[in-house]
Amino acid sequence: MLTFDRTMFRRVFFVTLWLGFLAYAFLYAPPERPDTADLIVSLSTGETDEIEPILVSLFNLMGVLPAIYSCLIYLDGRGQKISAWPFAIASFAVGGFALLPYLAIRNDAPKFEGQMNRWLGFWDARLVGIAVTVAFGAIAFAGLSHGDWSAFVEEWQTRRFVNVMSLDFVLLVLCLPALIGDDLKRRGIHNRTLVWAITFVPIVGPLVYLCLRPRQQTAA
Repeated sequence: MLTFDRTMFRRVFFVTLWLGFLAYAFLYAPPERPDTADLIVSLSTGETDEIEPILVSLFNLMGVLPAIYSCLIYLDGRGQKISAWPFAIASFAVGGFALLPYLAIRNDAPKFEGQMNRWLGFWDARLVGIAVTVAFGAIAFAGLSHGDWSAFVEEWQTRRFVNVMSLDFVLLVLCLPALIGDDLKRRGIHNRTLVWAITFVPIVGPLVYLCLRPRQQTAA
C-alpha cells in the first residue's frame, strides 16, 4: 500500500515549479527588446521619470520580497543541513530562481536549533517586519495609484524582462506561506487554523504575521 510522503511531495512540487519557471523564462517568454539593458540601468539608478509607474513599482517590490523572505529563511536555515544565506542573498538578484531551490531541498524545521545572534535577532525583530510591510505597501500604492495598466500590459507582452519578473513576483508571493508553518511551530504555536488564516490572503497575511509574531526564543 502506497503511503503519502509529504516531504517528497513538497520536493517534487518545488523542483517541478522551478524547472517550469526556467523553461518558461528561457524558451516561452516573449523575446527581449534591444533597449532592455538601458531600462534595467534606469530602474537600478532611479532614473524612472519616463518609465511606467507600475513597472517601477514591480521592480522595487522585487527588492522588498527577498527581505520579507529573509525574515523567515535565516531562522529556518538553522534547522537545515544546508546554509540558507546563499539562497537568501542570491534572491535579491534573481528572486525565485534562487528561492525555489531552497524551498525544494529544505527539511521540516519545527524546532529552533542553536543560539540566537545579532543577525538572526535583526531578521526576527517586529520592527523589521513592520518596516518591510510599510515599504511593500508604499511601493505598491505608488504604482497602483499612478500607473497605466494598458501601458504595463504592453510591456508585459513585448518584453521578456518584464514578463518573467511579473511571474517571479507572483511565484514568490504565492510560495511565501511555505515557510510560515514551521516558523509558527518554532515559536511554540501549533494551530493549523492560524496557518490557514495567515495564508488565506496572499502577501497580506504573511506581512501581518511578521508584524505581530512573538520573538523567537533561544533553544534550551
